[in-house]
Amino acid sequence: MRVLAAMSGGVDSAVAAARAVEAGHDVTGVHLALARNPQTYRTGARGCCTLEDARDARRAADVLGIPFYVWDMADRFHADVVDDFVAEYAAGRTPNPCLRCNEKIKFAAVLDRAVALGFDAVVTGHHARLGPDGLLRRSVDAAKDQSYVLAVLTRAQLDRSVFPLGDSTKAQVRAEAARRGLAVADKPDSHDICFIADGDTRGFLARQLGEAPGEVVDALTGAVVGSHAGAYAYTVGQRRGLHLDRPAPDGRPRYVLSITPTTNTVTVGPAEALEVSTVRAERPVWTGGEPPTAPIECEVQLRAHGDVVAATVELTGGTLRAELRRPLRGVAAGQALVAYRPDPAGDVVLGSATIAG
Repeated sequence: MRVLAAMSGGVDSAVAAARAVEAGHDVTGVHLALARNPQTYRTGARGCCTLEDARDARRAADVLGIPFYVWDMADRFHADVVDDFVAEYAAGRTPNPCLRCNEKIKFAAVLDRAVALGFDAVVTGHHARLGPDGLLRRSVDAAKDQSYVLAVLTRAQLDRSVFPLGDSTKAQVRAEAARRGLAVADKPDSHDICFIADGDTRGFLARQLGEAPGEVVDALTGAVVGSHAGAYAYTVGQRRGLHLDRPAPDGRPRYVLSITPTTNTVTVGPAEALEVSTVRAERPVWTGGEPPTAPIECEVQLRAHGDVVAATVELTGGTLRAELRRPLRGVAAGQALVAYRPDPAGDVVLGSATIAG
């Protein structure tokens, strides 16, 4: 099989490409240049998509003896991921840019180009499993599992995807990289958001959207208890950085309960007011079989690395509704609701949808 190995410059993608070569595939490596100005993106231990990463990817391809190319997708990335990120926060939602990058860049733009060039599939270093039955499952390494950010992929995209690392832990991947002589064996994992160089999301959004002063309101009393420079700087469940002018009457901490862009208001309240038992989500993608025509019992995850809870899920047209067996806190619009079917061979991804406000 002729495959394109997406090589980010990290240890996971390097070992995934190595395993594809070892499996006898005709492998070509490609690094995605996603930054219009690479020097503004993360570097070192917190890096992703930098010039340093491009050099590391090329060195890994040289060790593996495979052709290597760099594809410039900076404009597409900016439009589909960065601009989307800013627009979502401006609308009072909390986006997941890694999920959007997988959806719009790695398994749409890249896969489309790969197929047009005659490749059969794209190989990535994601920690997830895709077995002979074509079903997407959690990785054996629960701490590194990335099935949540892959659940947005369509059945057609998964059919042309290869995830060689799903049966290995991160420690095993690093040990294998060292045995293979790959210099990235000990390279730290990337963290946070690659296109925010200093890690200051609030500052990044302020530069993009400008200051927009507004009120912070207590949900229980209706009183104005503080002010903000932009509602986009807050997310549901947030406790730190609220800078309230007065303490709550009961002296307890306050959390962000909601953001209302139309009035530029941030509403705060006690922790128990964050509890949600019913979640509505839109734009469903169902990849674990035929979409259900009746309510089903499954498990749902509402944030990357978030709690998993049993639920009854019903899919009606373009809306997915989940009744949670126990309430969860900090459920934010813009995040993904991912439904799983517990399975001894690894929890199966049934589908996903975007949590609505």
